[in-house]
Amino acid sequence: MSHRDLFARSALANIPKILTLLDRNPHSPTYGCFDRNFWHYKIIDFPSGMAQEFVLPLALAYSTNTLENPFYHQQVIRDWVKAGIIYAAQSAHRDGSCDDYFPYERASGAAAFSLLACIESYTQLGLENPTLLHFFSRRADWLANYQESGQLSNHQALITLCLLRLSELFQTSRWRQAIAQRLELVLSWQSSEGWFQEYEGCDPGYHTMTISCLARIYQLQPEVRLKEALIKAVNLAAQFVHPDGSYGGEYTSRNTYNFFPHGFEVIGHWMPEALQVSDRFLEGLAKGLAPCYADDHIIGHHTWNYLLAWRDFVPQRPAPMVHPQGRVWLKEAKILIERRENTELYLALNKGGVFKLFRNNQLVVSDTQISFQVEVKGKLKNCVAHLIDTYNININDEEITIAGAMGWAKQKQMTPLNLLILRIVMLTFGRFFPNLIRKLLQNMLITGKQNAPFYFMRKLRWSQGKWCVTDEVHTQTWHNVIHAGISGDQTSIYVVMSRTFQLNQLQPWINLTPKVRTLSVGEALKIERYF
Repeated sequence: MSHRDLFARSALANIPKILTLLDRNPHSPTYGCFDRNFWHYKIIDFPSGMAQEFVLPLALAYSTNTLENPFYHQQVIRDWVKAGIIYAAQSAHRDGSCDDYFPYERASGAAAFSLLACIESYTQLGLENPTLLHFFSRRADWLANYQESGQLSNHQALITLCLLRLSELFQTSRWRQAIAQRLELVLSWQSSEGWFQEYEGCDPGYHTMTISCLARIYQLQPEVRLKEALIKAVNLAAQFVHPDGSYGGEYTSRNTYNFFPHGFEVIGHWMPEALQVSDRFLEGLAKGLAPCYADDHIIGHHTWNYLLAWRDFVPQRPAPMVHPQGRVWLKEAKILIERRENTELYLALNKGGVFKLFRNNQLVVSDTQISFQVEVKGKLKNCVAHLIDTYNININDEEITIAGAMGWAKQKQMTPLNLLILRIVMLTFGRFFPNLIRKLLQNMLITGKQNAPFYFMRKLRWSQGKWCVTDEVHTQTWHNVIHAGISGDQTSIYVVMSRTFQLNQLQPWINLTPKVRTLSVGEALKIERYF
């Protein structure tokens, strides 16, 4: 199978699942709804607007002419796509916005993803429906005037692309100012190192979504400054494709393994280095190293992006990527990449020394730092060393040290009472202040760190062709530590696209509990490992 067809095969494998999520009954009041929890199981009381994004994978499957595609030019697929766009319009608020996780949320991410999907599907299939065009316009007006809390570059780039595509479709300059302002915001959030801000730092996964959007924007509206930003962004992304073809992971700000290839194919027409990044990822895809995103909420993004990459695949490919030996120290991202002899180390210094280490193009170990399960006032809490913070860092040629306070993991769960309170809030005054509610939830589930009474020091030292990792943890007492260990894929903040399964996660926890049981009051936990 050709590299190009790997994109199509991976994406088309998700279409039956997407069709299962869809209400395909024309006589149903929810015909065209992709939120199965709403229309079928009836376990939630509103449909997620993000789910209507799934019209685009179906529209692209309808148009993807490969031997292994049973959905190609099937009339019923076309009918279902149209039904999905109509349901997106019917289920939207009067101002064109939509909800994702709770009523009256007015989620700009869900509104933008689903609007782009509807616009692309509408034009792809050559539909003609003035009512739908009016809906597109209303949602675009809302997106143009709404600013969400938090710094999410991929959302801003996506909104810009929506407004630009719709301007092209309507042949209007109506959103010209909003397009310029949003694009300026995205470019202002790009670090001098090339990455785009995602909440508290650099996430190479969401970075590739931003690249995909900006590449399309550059096609429609070529500008020198945007081209320069894309070149920097691609060069940055190239550093995070692991030698086995996997990408990203827990050492990044949002813990994602995302890789959206379409932008690299688009940019590859004028920057061959972008195709090297895509080809390295395709090597991992052929080995089954891509993460699994086939759940009810996030299956759509990669499916349509892979199909677009298949459609716009560049036939002439450059020589494979070869990274020079040495150190790449991204001071603003606080990520260090060290390539020595036949090893590659990816180390997050702003996350307590979380790292991945490869030798001979194979993963040796993924390490998300020490974790304790601690009894506090009769309840179990999780204390971790991998939350984003400004740690004490010392770097020299042979040794790297990270030290600081551990933090309490964010493990807030919804309960019937919490859900009831949230519903009451959103059905009363919260509906008028959705951004405030969103900001409060972000602070609770995503951003910030509450220090715990445990202090760690992690030292990584290169010696005789090996990495030596030394960990030391101090606390006043160990009697309330119930369990201790080190995981390869533990994360502790809420991110939609994180905590997916990836084949390299098949490594057991390192159980440190027996060692902790032997420690006296005031004695430090010390561990030394060689890789």
